[in-house]
Amino acid sequence: MGLLILALIIIVLVAAFSVQNAAPVTISLLFWKFQASLAIVTFLSVLIGAVIATIITCWLSLRKPKKENKSKLSD
Repeated sequence: MGLLILALIIIVLVAAFSVQNAAPVTISLLFWKFQASLAIVTFLSVLIGAVIATIITCWLSLRKPKKENKSKLSD
């Protein structure tokens, strides 16, 4: 439940920041340049970060052996 509340607080803060910073900005990545609203850039950055964090968390939880399984295998 605490994680859900934290996620909602982060979403509200990102939304408030995005609405107040809607000016166009230039994004440069290596040889690629484009202009987009700072709100869109901020939202996409947070979204990509959340997806990466979720993938890493799932990968680590699947990789970590469970003690219950280990004790059952040794019996």
